Amino acid sequence: MSTVKEIEAAIPELSRAELEQIRDWIDERLENSLELSDEVKAKLDQSRREIAADQFTTRQPS
Repeated sequence: MSTVKEIEAAIPELSRAELEQIRDWIDERLENSLELSDEVKAKLDQSRREIAADQFTTRQPS
């Protein structure tokens, strides 16, 4: 039996909390595997420089 089939067979036996833990883990794994575009990296770098230089503004919730 393949690992995927074993996982599929085990999932119906899990509690809602366990399913949420697995979902969170999978979401994090997928997010960590994403690559940022050069534009996004540049914006993040600029934001870090502004924060380090204490030149930033914050938005207040309405």
